[in-house]
Amino acid sequence: MSSNSTFETASLTTLDWVGTALAVVTGVIHLVLGVRFLDSPLGISFLLAGVAFLVAVLLLLVDYRRRLLYLVGIPFTAIQVVLYFPLNWPDVVSPVGLGDKAVQVALVAVLIVLYRRAS
Repeated sequence: MSSNSTFETASLTTLDWVGTALAVVTGVIHLVLGVRFLDSPLGISFLLAGVAFLVAVLLLLVDYRRRLLYLVGIPFTAIQVVLYFPLNWPDVVSPVGLGDKAVQVALVAVLIVLYRRAS
């Protein structure tokens, strides 16, 4: 991590930026859904997940333990993909939800590659 906690993006690769964009997209989707369902435990979980994705992006941009971020991000994101279907099928599966899961599958793939490159 840089000593003054400023952004350190010079070392980011194109794949890092792709992962950043995917994390921001799913983070924003989760925040919007969280606000929409704020009166339920599911809404709170959406908000927490959205915040987690955006905090992870911020940590990446300040070069805070990137390899660990990649590693933690893999199961964090994959679990959401896996749980979506049993928790929502068939009644609340939506185009937004499926689009978000596609973004998350791509993010998991990117994180795996980034983790392997960082090893």
